[in-house]
Amino acid sequence: MLFNSIEFIFFFVIVTSLYFVLPHRFRWFMLLAASCYFYMAFVPVYILILGFTIVIDYFAGIYLEKTQGPARRWLLVASLVANIGVLAVFKYYNFLNDNLTTLLHGAGFQNPIPYLSILLPIGLSFHTFQAMSYTIEVYRGHQKAERNFGIYSLYVMFYPQLVAGPIERPQNLLHQFYEEHHFDYDRVVSGLKLMLWGFFKKLVIADRLA
Repeated sequence: MLFNSIEFIFFFVIVTSLYFVLPHRFRWFMLLAASCYFYMAFVPVYILILGFTIVIDYFAGIYLEKTQGPARRWLLVASLVANIGVLAVFKYYNFLNDNLTTLLHGAGFQNPIPYLSILLPIGLSFHTFQAMSYTIEVYRGHQKAERNFGIYSLYVMFYPQLVAGPIERPQNLLHQFYEEHHFDYDRVVSGLKLMLWGFFKKLVIADRLA
C-alpha cells in the first residue's frame, strides 16, 4: 500500500476516524492492528521477520535494564547482530554475492554461493535502525525498558513512519502512545495541508521528473 494510492486514502481516513472515536485505552491496539495490516499489504509473510526482531529487542531491552557488568554489552551486541543480520541478508547478500561472482570470474573461477530470490521487505532500514535506537538508548540509560509488548511493537511498526521514516529515538515517540490526544480542528487542517503539499511534490514534481 503506497502513500500515494487510493487504497491509502481510504485506510488513512478510516484509521484516523477510529483513533478519535475509540476510547483512549483502545487506541494503541487499533494503531498496532492498522500498522500490521499496512505492512502485510506488501508481502504478508514478511511480518514474521519483523516479529522476530521485535521479540528479540523487546526482551533485550528488559534484560539490559536488569543486568549489570559485562553481560550488558553482550546483550546489546546480540540485539544489534540480530537486526543488522536481517538487514544484511535482505539488502546486501545478493549485492555482495554479485561482486564476489565478478571477482572470481576474473580469476577464472565459478562462484558456488547461490543467489537468493527474495524481495526487500518494505521499510527494512527504517524499522531496523529504529529498533536499534531503542536498545542503544536503554543500554545508555537514556530510556527505560518498555514493558508493554504491544506498545513496543507499535513503536517499531507505527505505519506513518514505517516505510519512510523519520527514525525516532524512543524517548521522543514511546510516551506519545500513552498520552490522550483530542481532536483539534486547527492541527488537523495544518496536518492535512502538510500532507497535500507532500503529495504535490511527490506526484506532480518528483514523479514527472523521474
